[in-house]
Amino acid sequence: MLIELRAENYAVIDHAIAAFGPGLNLLTGETGAGKSILVDALALLMGGKASAEVVRHGADKAVVSCVFESTPGADAILEENGIDSEGNEIILRREILATGKGRVFVNNQPATVAVLKLLAPELALVHAQTETFTSFDQAQQRILLDRFGGLSTDAVAEAHHRWRQASDKLDELIRGEQDRLRMVDLWSYQHKEIEQARLELDEDAALETEKRVLANAEKLYAAAMGAFDQLYEGGASAEVALRAALRNVEELARYDSRFMQAAEQVESARATLSDVSASLRDYAEHIDASPERLAEIEDRLAVLDRLKRKYGKTIAEVIAFGEDVARNLAEVEDRDEIVRQLRIELDSAAGAYRAAAGALSAERKAAASRLARLAEAQINSLAMKVRFEIAVAAGEDPSDPSDQSEWTAHGWDHVEYRIATNPGEPLKPLDQIASGGEMSRVMLALKVSVEEGAIKPKKKTPTPRTLVFDEIDIGIGGRAAEAVGHKLKALSRGQQVLCVTHLPQIAAFADQHFLIDKRESDGRTKTQIRLLDQRASTHEVARMLSGAKVTETSLQHAAQMIAASR
Repeated sequence: MLIELRAENYAVIDHAIAAFGPGLNLLTGETGAGKSILVDALALLMGGKASAEVVRHGADKAVVSCVFESTPGADAILEENGIDSEGNEIILRREILATGKGRVFVNNQPATVAVLKLLAPELALVHAQTETFTSFDQAQQRILLDRFGGLSTDAVAEAHHRWRQASDKLDELIRGEQDRLRMVDLWSYQHKEIEQARLELDEDAALETEKRVLANAEKLYAAAMGAFDQLYEGGASAEVALRAALRNVEELARYDSRFMQAAEQVESARATLSDVSASLRDYAEHIDASPERLAEIEDRLAVLDRLKRKYGKTIAEVIAFGEDVARNLAEVEDRDEIVRQLRIELDSAAGAYRAAAGALSAERKAAASRLARLAEAQINSLAMKVRFEIAVAAGEDPSDPSDQSEWTAHGWDHVEYRIATNPGEPLKPLDQIASGGEMSRVMLALKVSVEEGAIKPKKKTPTPRTLVFDEIDIGIGGRAAEAVGHKLKALSRGQQVLCVTHLPQIAAFADQHFLIDKRESDGRTKTQIRLLDQRASTHEVARMLSGAKVTETSLQHAAQMIAASR
């Protein structure tokens, strides 16, 4: 529901605030007072096209804003666009600079006109005289028909998602096939080169160590044997010294027990020395100064270095690269089987979509026939004499099953409302109706038809919570005007309705009655809006009945009309 609408420096409006309520909100006033300007301001907040011409003369910018009750769908749109919610309300604001530039804010956070257009179907449907068709495009026509028929697009949307996934996967495989085929020779060479190397993890580090040993075999032998002699074998070796020292310490321990532990420590050192000496001797004995083995290791390391330069910094990375190449080759070899499986999946998904879309299309055609009959009767009760039909055309050409350009998540149907406003004229799309008032009456009749004749859906199709009609009463009067009032009242029981009217027969039905008047102050024309109480509303209906001069008779007549409407 629309809670509040504000406009500052907008057209002839200096500063105006309107707080709307549930039910039927009617706006009346003298011709030229600016009633439609407020509707245009709301259309601007629903993503309508802005122009610098709406900026009040002498002002830097025009500002229009409104507050709506939030809906789950609107909250989801805000979340998808990175905008924080503000509890149970949504605040929209739009600024139009005199230079023609503008800014959009949603919940006081910068946004875009595109976000306003996304929110509009969740919040309001504005039928301004300048916006009649753009507010009710084919998408809105389809949504209204689905609501009337209680139709759900969930099954079609799910089938479309599966078909789109399968189609994208197959397209991706085919698009990459040529590139893959060009790479086969390279992958084959790389795979063969890495496979023939028979790599082992960390073998380069082990080979580097062995290479250093072989390259310095004589030095290592001399060092090992020299250390062996000094520690164990030589006449002045450490082992000889330790053996002599051990005898002296054991002699001390015979007389003083404090040296028993010292004797054990020297014996342990002697045993350790013996082990180290044996290791040095064994190491020296196994040193093999083999030029052939050294050359073999150098060749192997050269191979490893070349592979690492080409395929990775480490042996592990080279091995991983080889595994990737092998997988690529396997995919190419299995390509025909993969494509065959994907085509089967795609055909199955396409068949499921055709079945779901075809069933939905049949349901839409049946609902369209019922809604057209109801709507035509409702329209003709509003001082019009029309023929009305709803065309549902399937987007798929039976002669060309491969044409899937019209497949969408809501089906393949084109829904178009058509009307002939005069006898003998052909049926034409709604956007070719010349009169904005006629368009508003058609929309009113459609909305009433849907509310009164709709099948209760398992899952309700989202519809705008606020409906706005601008000058719906052009060209009608008398009983037709009263019929419009009844229809607006009936419609407002389920949704908030805002309507600009010139007719007292319609104004009498108001739940909230707003007066828009234009006054001159300090040499400037200003438009104001105020909510009328019961007495003021009766006076305004009387003015609409009798003109500029309100008489006692017109006041009594107005009171009777208001009482009768309730």
